[in-house]
Amino acid sequence: MIITIQNKQFDTSKITQLYPAAVVKTGFEDETTQVSLEWLDVEAKGKVEVVGFGIFIHLDKEEKHTFMFDTKEEMDEEIGTIASQLHK
Repeated sequence: MIITIQNKQFDTSKITQLYPAAVVKTGFEDETTQVSLEWLDVEAKGKVEVVGFGIFIHLDKEEKHTFMFDTKEEMDEEIGTIASQLHK
């Protein structure tokens, strides 16, 4: 099955990971890291600076794709689009 994310196509049989995450500053210079949305909602509560939100796709150890969004709502909308493609 082929899914499309922001005009980029992926064969689902080649996807090893597909997940949403928040991107936050680590506190060291301009370094950022991914954190789970659950951790952000439950544990972080104003303790970290959110840079954005992303959908991350890994096709293998070498090939990774990132789709960044300014808000969680924008990311959630794209996740809904992905889900509707998977349920066809």
